[in-house]
Formats: sequence, structure tokens, C-alpha cells
Amino acid sequence: MSPLFIAAVVLGIVGAVLILAALAALVRRRPLRFALRTVIGLLFLSLGSLAGTITIGIQGYRALTHEQIAAQISVRPSGHQRFEAAFRFPDGQKAEFHLAGDEIYIDAHILKWQPLTNVLGLHTVYELDRVAGRYHAVTDERSALRTVHSLSKDKPVDLFSLRRRYAFLAPLLDAEYGSATFVPVTQPMELELRVSPTGLLIRERTPSRTSPNN
Repeated sequence: MSPLFIAAVVLGIVGAVLILAALAALVRRRPLRFALRTVIGLLFLSLGSLAGTITIGIQGYRALTHEQIAAQISVRPSGHQRFEAAFRFPDGQKAEFHLAGDEIYIDAHILKWQPLTNVLGLHTVYELDRVAGRYHAVTDERSALRTVHSLSKDKPVDLFSLRRRYAFLAPLLDAEYGSATFVPVTQPMELELRVSPTGLLIRERTPSRTSPNN
């Protein structure tokens, strides 16, 4: 259990206890205690709900502390402006996609937190969002077949979208942005998708780089 999850549970319990204490004060006809405990209880419940929402929202994201391998990719041309891309992720999962275009394009969501929230176990995290085929020519982008596939997992709370929609998350999120990278696919290649604090990059894999954990 993360510190943030524990904080959500503790705040929720304290808030619930204070609300019950407020109701008891109301029964005893002590309006000042009722009002005070109600306000503080609701504050604790709100903070607990926020902590719980963040805990759920970062599910599927991976911690980003240095440049690391996000996936190993094998690409193989299968025809004119057609190619296949086989992904192997650090957790052992695999995925294959049929793409149309001249290049393989990948983007990701990156969430960067305020230093104050680091004590709760929140650090910069990333989640791969989508893979697509990209054409060299703009005319092809407009008229040729478009292929886009999701790399992210469905989740009940999408913090990336919430951050862009609501300004009240600004004190928690120092920055939120997307990052993308693409390379031409002209021949069979073994690639590494790497993610660093500055964004995504794709490198051709060398024989020494054979494991996602390197």
C-alpha cells in the first residue's frame, strides 16, 4: 500500500468520526461544537477523497526517475506504406499492431508532481498512450489510411485529463504534458522506446541491449 492510499484511508476515517461526533453534539444541543466538527469533518473527508482519487488515477502509470526502457519494438515492413510492430514491455506483456504509414509514431502522458507531494510517494510518472502509423507527406496524412491503437489501460479516473480540465489540481501537479516520438520504417529493425524526464525517444537496439530491465 502506498503512503497516499494510507493517507486516504486515515483521512476518511478521521472525517467520518468527526461527522459522527458532530451529530452527537447536535443531539446534545451544542450547536457550536456541531458546526465546528462538521466543518473539520467535511474537510478531512474532502482531503481523503482527493487522496483516494489520485491513488486511483495514477494506476497504470510507471514511476520515472531516470531514462529507462518503456518497450522493445520489432518492426517489419509488410508492403507499401504498411508495417507490423511487435511490442514487448518490461513487465513481460506483449502486443502486436498492423500499421499504415512511413513511420512508427508513439506518444505518452507524463505527470510531474509538486515537490511537497513527494513525501506522499508521488513522483514523476508516465503512461504510454498510443501507437500510430505516420506518413512523410501531409497529403497522405489527409487522404491515406490512418491506423491508431491505444497503449494505455482503461481506468476509472484519468488524472491527465482532469489536470487539463481543472485548475484546482495545479498546486499538486507541477506540470503535465504529452510527449511523442517517431522514426521511419524502411527495413526490419529492433528498436528501444525510452522515456526520460524530458520525454520519449526511440533508438535502434544494439546487441548489448537485449533485456527491458537493462
